Amino acid sequence: MSLLITILRDVPDPRSGNATRHELLDILMIALTASICGCESCVEFADFAEDREELFREFLSLENGLPSHDTFSRLFRQIDPEALAACFGRFLEALGEDGAGVVAIDGKTLRRSFDKAKGASALHVVTAFAADAKLVIGQKAVEGGGNEITAARALIDLLDLTGALVTADAIHCNAPTAQKVLDRGGDWLFALKANRPATLKDVETFFADPTSVIAGTFETTDADHGRVETRRHAVVHEVGWLFPKGDKDRPAMPQLSTIGRIEAEVARDGRITRSCRYYLSSAKLSAEAFAKAVRAHWSIENGVHWVLDVTFDEDRARNRKDHGPENLATIRKLALNVLKRARPEISIRRKRKRSGWSDAFARSVLGQMR
Repeated sequence: MSLLITILRDVPDPRSGNATRHELLDILMIALTASICGCESCVEFADFAEDREELFREFLSLENGLPSHDTFSRLFRQIDPEALAACFGRFLEALGEDGAGVVAIDGKTLRRSFDKAKGASALHVVTAFAADAKLVIGQKAVEGGGNEITAARALIDLLDLTGALVTADAIHCNAPTAQKVLDRGGDWLFALKANRPATLKDVETFFADPTSVIAGTFETTDADHGRVETRRHAVVHEVGWLFPKGDKDRPAMPQLSTIGRIEAEVARDGRITRSCRYYLSSAKLSAEAFAKAVRAHWSIENGVHWVLDVTFDEDRARNRKDHGPENLATIRKLALNVLKRARPEISIRRKRKRSGWSDAFARSVLGQMR
């Protein structure tokens, strides 16, 4: 519990005058605890605080009673999102975790955060996920006039990537983003797709040539619920041919060291489907390391996006005004980090439900964050 309090204590208070009736730390701790225990909105935060006041008085002052749902809503509209998002870094420092290993970067749209009255689109947030630690290590919202690419670069600037391999989809396969990863001490591994058509064609042609020299191969097979998928991985380390100098259609990627291909074959219900994917990386990866890194990237889908949608019901979150959607997305991800660290033998869904049902169980989750 002291770790959570330490993390949130330094968030700057944007309020003034009578609006500071309730301590900022109290409001943030109630919101985070309520989110851990299954609450999804500011109204539910207030209801939960009223029903579980005895629990909160164990570690909060609450000198002026409990905040209303309007108090929660106003506060999250005002808080500086970057200041609240900086909690991720302090969380990892306190746990002794860093970004080593695979760091997956991916974007997600909060579908119900649009505001028709103001003509505001739904909020799109880019998240960085440490696959080995299974923790969110940062997030950045796409600002007005920006896009996922610019948000990802801004997020990378905030991270210490020493020793990390940063993975991302083809939208981020460009030299400026790759260089930012290198500047922060990491290596990059990006998917190569049709948004770089000339380079993709060159790579496809290379792998189709039976005389091409392949540095290594690695095969994996997974079977689940009647579905059998075989993936054949191949890597190339002789890469000097890929980017001819001065070719505007084939902009170079900095420190390219590996070109990778994955041929996937899926058998299900007597039918077979095949696909082929290509990747570029600054790290000199063996075929096995390449396979593990690509597989680790998808952990952000299963370990973050899917959990937020299914367990936290994020796609139906309706907070729309000012900084509210982004700040509440941060609270959800902090809650997810806490739940992932505590009681790892129990699923996230079960931990949220049991924390909501039982003060004793909630204490067992919160108590591990010392």
